[in-house]
Amino acid sequence: MLALPMVVSQGALALMAFADRFFLSRISPVHVAASLGGGVSFWVCLCFFNGIAAYGNAMVAQYFGRKDMRSCPRVVTQGIILSVIAMPMLLLMAWPMLSLFEWMGHAPEQVALEKPYFMTFIMGSFFFLVKTVLASYFSGIARPRVVMIADLIGVFLNIPLSYLLIFGRFGLPELGIVGAALGTVVACLLSIGIYLLFYFNPIHARRFHVRKSFVYMPGIMRRYLRLGLPSGFEVLIGLGTFNVFLLLFQSYGVAEGAAMAMVFNWDMLSFVPLMGLNIALMSMVGRTVGAGDMSKTNEVIASGFVIAVTYSGLMGLMFVIWRESLLGVFATPGSDFAPILAVGAPMMVGLATYAVADGLILVCSGVLRGAGDTRWLLITSVTVHVLTMIVQVFVITVWKLEPLVSWWVFVSMLIINALLYLWRVLGSRWRHPDRLARVMAE
Repeated sequence: MLALPMVVSQGALALMAFADRFFLSRISPVHVAASLGGGVSFWVCLCFFNGIAAYGNAMVAQYFGRKDMRSCPRVVTQGIILSVIAMPMLLLMAWPMLSLFEWMGHAPEQVALEKPYFMTFIMGSFFFLVKTVLASYFSGIARPRVVMIADLIGVFLNIPLSYLLIFGRFGLPELGIVGAALGTVVACLLSIGIYLLFYFNPIHARRFHVRKSFVYMPGIMRRYLRLGLPSGFEVLIGLGTFNVFLLLFQSYGVAEGAAMAMVFNWDMLSFVPLMGLNIALMSMVGRTVGAGDMSKTNEVIASGFVIAVTYSGLMGLMFVIWRESLLGVFATPGSDFAPILAVGAPMMVGLATYAVADGLILVCSGVLRGAGDTRWLLITSVTVHVLTMIVQVFVITVWKLEPLVSWWVFVSMLIINALLYLWRVLGSRWRHPDRLARVMAE
């Protein structure tokens, strides 16, 4: 029951991004490709800080499991402090990223769209980090419905607002791809407002001593950084190498770039809802660690595997059976869609192949993060992703092999990663009492 609202919440966010790219596909395939390149580049900049902020979920859950209610909102305060510190660094990171689109050989018309889309998101970075901090808090105290309500309201605003801003309806300016990004930032602000209404609710504020939480806590901050930094680096390296692969793949041409954007748009509908399961598992395992009672952990893990494999397996079947029809949803009216379909249809088969692997990765990483096993995750993830990136550089730029060869290298990497994570979870080292005691130490 804890996982369902989180799955709905993350599914709503996937729907938001899906809708934005659908609207942009009504303009041109270049807009779709630019939204992927610019959007992923933004998340590469944000993901390190967002990965640290998101670890607040496990920390709050651990304090909640230990019945230390005062420390739960203090994690939020430390997360806000980290978000403020992150902003100048994000702005510094943004400038070299703007040159990356051209350096990767993207078409000039695509670069002209990627840059403003990317910068609009960068200017709203602080709000995305604050939203992550608040969402992690409510997940940690077993209030996932709050997260679901805030995200659903944000999505219900974002979809019509993005439409109005992209196409300039009802007197609003026609902003095109910038309108898609701006609509998302505004929806994020609304979600933050919803979270704050629950956060400062008198009953909740009294129970968790919210008014006394606005203070710097060195012990909690040290623990946040000790456990959160490996998580942030893991996400940064994973998404950073993925972004290099994505930008290199787009150098094959606009049709290949558009095909990848469309395939990943459907991938989001499989992957992102399972992020909700990942968050729920992190929270549930975190509470067992805090309570010092791991007796129900195997039951939690087994349930996670059943949900993930069933959902991703069904999505994989859909991707194979209706692959051409699903890609056709993004066909720009009046344009030649055949070159995109020729590349995209086989890529959808690859997507179906790694969908289950994604599900296993999300279950295992949620369990291990909840238990504070973030260093092992960092070492394993970095090793697999860096080796894959090196292979991709040779495949695309040195050997100049076909796009589908590069795609199947990517698919193979995800399967290997899933098997390594599964091996770790099925072992016992991560749940040893001495190691768990070190996780809880401030």
